[in-house]
Amino acid sequence: MNERQRAAIRSNALYLRQVRPIDPDEIHEYVEGAPHPAAVRQVLREQALDLGLLEREDGTFVPASEEPVSVEFEGVTGPPDRHVRSLETLLVEEFGPAWHEGQSGDRLRDRIREMKAGYLSGETVDYDRLTALGYAIYHLPAYYATTQYVLAELAADARLPGAIRVVDVGAGVGGPALGLIDLLPADVLVEYHAIEPTAAADVFDRLLDDVRPNVHVTVHRQTAESFDLASITGEDDINLCLFANVLSELDHPTQVARRYYDALDDDGTFVAIEPADRNTAIGLRDVERSLADDGPATVYGPTLRLWPGRRPESECWSFDVKPDVTVPAVQSKLETAASDPDHTAGEFENTDVKYAYSILTSDGNRRLSLTASRDRYVPMSEAEDVVTERIDLLAVKLSHDLATDGNPLYLVGDGSEETDHYAVRAEPSVLNDALQTANYGAVLHFENALLLWNDDEGAYNIVVHGETVVDRVAG
Repeated sequence: MNERQRAAIRSNALYLRQVRPIDPDEIHEYVEGAPHPAAVRQVLREQALDLGLLEREDGTFVPASEEPVSVEFEGVTGPPDRHVRSLETLLVEEFGPAWHEGQSGDRLRDRIREMKAGYLSGETVDYDRLTALGYAIYHLPAYYATTQYVLAELAADARLPGAIRVVDVGAGVGGPALGLIDLLPADVLVEYHAIEPTAAADVFDRLLDDVRPNVHVTVHRQTAESFDLASITGEDDINLCLFANVLSELDHPTQVARRYYDALDDDGTFVAIEPADRNTAIGLRDVERSLADDGPATVYGPTLRLWPGRRPESECWSFDVKPDVTVPAVQSKLETAASDPDHTAGEFENTDVKYAYSILTSDGNRRLSLTASRDRYVPMSEAEDVVTERIDLLAVKLSHDLATDGNPLYLVGDGSEETDHYAVRAEPSVLNDALQTANYGAVLHFENALLLWNDDEGAYNIVVHGETVVDRVAG
């Protein structure tokens, strides 16, 4: 089909969308050369987001909703069985029905061990096909859940439009993509661009080859650095940019992240997710601070800036924790078949949902629009001036309980801290229950807390005694 015919189809669709459902069987008669209705339908699918069209079961197209997405989300236990079965089908095609046993099972287990060891030592992973399959077995379930938890926050605040263009940088084997698509209602129009240069793209292709109608997925087998954003946008019109578990693998993460952030539309959202370990979580905050405190972005959450004009300088090893996902069949099979003497129980079962994340916006919006005032609170950046004193402060809860024994301990921040601050619940009482019960990311009011310096940890302790009041302000 030539460009003139494509333009005619577009012109007819733009007119008819205001009048009645668009039927390819009708439009083809109005186009020079009368292209087959199937060819007309394909053009309409390709331009669905630009035209704002949803394809119905009867093959006609109607305008997509312009309202933000609304979702019902109460947590997730892992990917649906159909996704796990799709992955196992790939494994059977590659190694046979007994893929988890014998030589093939040993190869997969050895590769997963190598991946884990390489990650812990900071080595770059070479994603050949065996690695991609091992990665999918071990990581896909938790990454699926993590993405849903983070993006459900955006949906709850009406930040996901009914017709959405997504760019997923370092898309991997598809855990985040499946998580997002399954989170969204069936009547949402999705244009999903996955940027993945490695063999993981082959697994991604297979796991997403049967997505529901009105989800248009394209895999771009290029690096994040070399990909031409103009090839899919033309203008700044990306609604959601997702960097899931990839920033730590880039040579210049801040530079790459900034380029993709700059491609967002006027009310777009940039989401970065990293594993909860120290190096990747702290590295995520470095990128966040460069884009927000040194650049144009606004921190939507969780590390809110509560003091206008100030910026954090602390280490901020911050991460959220959610309930474990269910062990998927592919993991349990690989685990059960392990028989080598070096095997440790649960070695190939990865059910933890622990992650660091940052949400940045291009429209200046924040999850909570609170700001602190000197009339009432002391900023953490001035902690040195009030150490050993009792103070009032406003802070974001940035961890779950970090204590292995002893008093409960929580990382907190207000966006001005130069050094990490930890709230210590030294004497539990009904006045300070909120410190323990508030969710990660909640904003807390502390009244009459004792500020001390912890020389062993090189951090400040906000000591919460029985008479200290801790209230959840929001979140």
